[in-house]
Amino acid sequence: MVDPDKLMIKADKLTKLSLTRWTADWRAATVLYEAAAIEYRTARDNVKAKVALEKASKGQEMLSSPWDAAKHMETCGNIAKELGNWGEVLDYYRRASELFNECGRVQPAADALAKGARALEESSPDEAIQLYTDACSLLEEDGREQMAFDLYRAGTSVYLKLERYEDAATFLLRWGLAADHCNAVNSQCKAYLSAIVVYLYAHDLKQAEKCYNDCSQ
Repeated sequence: MVDPDKLMIKADKLTKLSLTRWTADWRAATVLYEAAAIEYRTARDNVKAKVALEKASKGQEMLSSPWDAAKHMETCGNIAKELGNWGEVLDYYRRASELFNECGRVQPAADALAKGARALEESSPDEAIQLYTDACSLLEEDGREQMAFDLYRAGTSVYLKLERYEDAATFLLRWGLAADHCNAVNSQCKAYLSAIVVYLYAHDLKQAEKCYNDCSQ
């Protein structure tokens, strides 16, 4: 069996400059970091696996491969979730999204934010809502409103669990607007009707009536 600790030491040496090494060999180091991560995962040493993958992600960035760097960040996010490190979950998935965006891949960038949001719904609902919102914005800016519908549904669900009915209704109205932009009439009507129902449930008859009148336009 390969000793992953030795792989890490060897990889670290390749990235450090010295009197005999004037340039870092990120290509060789990244291969070693990735190999170490696999061994750590096999041994169920998730803490060390996460460190190895972080370094592998950095290596892929240095090699101008943001896609591979992003995939490693997503795996780090998943490991952080398994470890219950919720602050790290947020950071890793946000970084993964940024890296996917760097290579012009909007859908995977939004998906990374959504994965982070789902992981954080129970422990950090406010952060989850922010990630869902940011994912929707990414897709809308790229003209992919239809791909955001499930995210609007998920974000609304979190608001309702928190009993933040006005925020839930506002999010549903935003969904209705997104549906309007891509001519998804059925989804638009459902979103507006859901907003009215939420206002009624919260006993805000005035807002429900205003929403009904606005939507009737």
